[in-house]
Amino acid sequence: MNRKYINVMEEIVESLVIILLFSPDYQVFCHCEECRNDIIAYSLNNLPHHYVTSEKGRAVVFEQLNTEENRKWINKRIISAIHLVGNYPKHSPI
Repeated sequence: MNRKYINVMEEIVESLVIILLFSPDYQVFCHCEECRNDIIAYSLNNLPHHYVTSEKGRAVVFEQLNTEENRKWINKRIISAIHLVGNYPKHSPI
């Protein structure tokens, strides 16, 4: 860990966004870096942050957040963000 603190929710959301965007259900949505970053930012703004200052703390919080129930809850916010960004992208359609 290079920083003095890290938001574990950010790590989880980044991973789940990539997984969801490349799943068959979301192939019609733009996969560009700008849209992906907008989806991540919108999702994180609608989820609680979970900052830690050590690798041990990261592992504990990751374990707490990485349950089936929490992933479903997080995925709902990400899916909402995918649809929002997909319907109102900041760039012209490709």
